[in-house]
Amino acid sequence: MSHLVRVVDTQHEVGQGTLLSYTTGFILSISLTLAAYFLVVNHGLAGGALILTILGLAVVQLTVQLLFFLHLGRESKPRWNFLVFGMMVLIVVIVAGGSLWIMKNLNYRTMTPAETNTYLRDHEGL
Repeated sequence: MSHLVRVVDTQHEVGQGTLLSYTTGFILSISLTLAAYFLVVNHGLAGGALILTILGLAVVQLTVQLLFFLHLGRESKPRWNFLVFGMMVLIVVIVAGGSLWIMKNLNYRTMTPAETNTYLRDHEGL
């Protein structure tokens, strides 16, 4: 009977995090959010460096939340979870990228003739 209890406890530990795990994840998430906020508010970086830094912080925060709160990769066979996660990322990239492409195309197509001439002269060298 004690062997059965030990197996159940092991499965319980795998499925859920501890208070220390949740607290660590929460502190890391808050720290990353505040770092991005203060970089923008205090003009810590400018232009492309700021955007790349915020994107990097976002990726790190995504990883923290996946590991500490969603427990991705802690199960005995995480293959299916990673497959589903990969498909979700692919769909989000397609939807977000497609939306940006459509908005850019609509912006170009709804320009007045004078704006079109200026755009072509500035961006395409015509």
